[in-house]
Amino acid sequence: MNLFSALIAGTLFGFGLAFSGMTDPANVIGFLNPGGEWNPSLAFVMLGGLAVTMPAFQLLIPKMEKPLLADVFAEPSKATIDLKLVLGACLFGIGWGLSGLCPGPVVAGIAYLDRDVVLFALVMLLGMYSGTWIIRFLPVSE
Repeated sequence: MNLFSALIAGTLFGFGLAFSGMTDPANVIGFLNPGGEWNPSLAFVMLGGLAVTMPAFQLLIPKMEKPLLADVFAEPSKATIDLKLVLGACLFGIGWGLSGLCPGPVVAGIAYLDRDVVLFALVMLLGMYSGTWIIRFLPVSE
């Protein structure tokens, strides 16, 4: 059941990204460029997500003993902000800002078989794989 629910959730998420135009990097880059031809569409997508999520997190989830499709709530095991977290967030933000793509829209965008999106996906996978190797050289304790 967990695999099926993940498939349904991922499909719904991907459909939402495609429907809202967020699989097009130009929309994201346009939002991140307020000095040029600014495109506010990403702000509306974020506000729409918040309009659904905030009531659930404020009203429904605190009353639940466990999630609907899992045995326990998945909470982070680590609450400290360390060098790995900061470097990872910086790399993610730089990559997102330069390319207009992040993992969710890339996975959804692969369906279009756009050469640039597929190439980005391959490079992203290479980066994820090499990241586990690179992280061993950072002066960070677990």
